[in-house]
Amino acid sequence: MQGNLAGVTLEHFADGGAIPNTALPTVIYKAAVSSPSAEALEALFDVNGWPSAWRWSVYDYHHYHSNTHECLGVAQGHARLQLGGPEGREFSVSAGDVIVLPAGTGHKKLEASDDFLVVGAYPPGFSADLMRGEVGERPGADERIAQVPLPKSDPVGGQGGPVLEKWG
Repeated sequence: MQGNLAGVTLEHFADGGAIPNTALPTVIYKAAVSSPSAEALEALFDVNGWPSAWRWSVYDYHHYHSNTHECLGVAQGHARLQLGGPEGREFSVSAGDVIVLPAGTGHKKLEASDDFLVVGAYPPGFSADLMRGEVGERPGADERIAQVPLPKSDPVGGQGGPVLEKWG
């Protein structure tokens, strides 16, 4: 099963000091699923080899994950997110959109509708740590980020998606 790959954009974020970001692009799929729901996103991610891990929101503070890539699927509602840390950029997302963040990429919720719901997923065998860009964090975080393997599939496109094409 493949989601909609027509509305894909790639975003690059420079090292922000406290937030490392990465040379790999963040992949944003607008309207990846035509009838968005938590169940539809979970099914899409699961069949494409990114087991769905949680349903919730996005933290309202800058953070990143140093030990895994992360997939965020918007199941309902809408939000403004800041990607790339404090020096990053703002993005509007709504139900059906999917964001794939390479390990080390900063993200934060700026504002959201009351019904904003996200499905999170990771490559098989991974679960996220939580890094906030605190003093002294970087040496260890940088080492972990460098060790995160490229995923074997794209959570939206399976074996034919832009995560494999652009990250590989």
